[in-house]
Amino acid sequence: MKRALVTGAYGFVGRHVARAAAARGHHVTAMGHGSWGRDEWKGWGISDWHAVDVTVDTLTTYAGKPDVVFHCAGSGSVAFSMAYPYHDYQRTVATTLSVLEYLRTTHAGARLVIPSSAGVYGVAEEMPIRVADRLNPVSPYGIHKKMAEDLCRSYGRHFGIQVALIRLFSVYGAGMRKQLLWDACRKISEGDLVFGGTGEETRDWLHVDDAAALMLLAADHASDLCPVANGGTGEPRTIREVVDLVARQLGCAQRPSFSRSVRAGDPMHYHADISEPLSWGWRAQRRWLEEVAGYVRWFRDDAP
Repeated sequence: MKRALVTGAYGFVGRHVARAAAARGHHVTAMGHGSWGRDEWKGWGISDWHAVDVTVDTLTTYAGKPDVVFHCAGSGSVAFSMAYPYHDYQRTVATTLSVLEYLRTTHAGARLVIPSSAGVYGVAEEMPIRVADRLNPVSPYGIHKKMAEDLCRSYGRHFGIQVALIRLFSVYGAGMRKQLLWDACRKISEGDLVFGGTGEETRDWLHVDDAAALMLLAADHASDLCPVANGGTGEPRTIREVVDLVARQLGCAQRPSFSRSVRAGDPMHYHADISEPLSWGWRAQRRWLEEVAGYVRWFRDDAP
């Protein structure tokens, strides 16, 4: 049995990574922020939960000697980074540095996997986006993700820490209470059928279970060279396509419209080149149409 540490396990991606690791037979220790009962975190495959900040001291106290660390703690919102840039930095950059320093000083043999973000690319010039393309983040969120990546590369080069980075694109799945699917379900349910943008913007949607599977596989490829892979499907969908599907699933007879007002800095297209995960033997298993329909059912029947 391998021992896995998942930071930020209360979060959406973190809890799915914890469950996937447990399903592989790992003993999962988890830490981070979040108020949930023992039965709930046990249900996600977590053997030990510690509600603490992610610092060198707390890692030294609670992490033990994991074989692999999945550092899922960090900011997950561009809007939050714009409103609270200092706190966004602390959540993403400071916690990453703490994990790296813990590994350097205490347990350098562990492998580290970090979910980064397509936000490091900013407004990309060509599609699909390759991991070797220029990084040009346009928000504090993206800048902080890039800073965390740079720290990983530094600790790999200078101290031999074994790291793999997964730049996640648009992660989704039942239970996620933010981003487009959540906003679309809420707006349409309330009778608001006007959305920002043109509707022709594209995003590369990755189901959270496929994202978790990719992160577990990435642990096998972690090295001091800090390999990077895009977390997407390579199949972009337009925002109009997504919103129309949500409307149909909610039984809305009228088709949503778009205001054509575009927020400054919002990329028109995001489309991942997934050559690296494909070369590792990874394939997305979840079918987009079925999973979006499942998300709407969850929103309608189970979301408070």
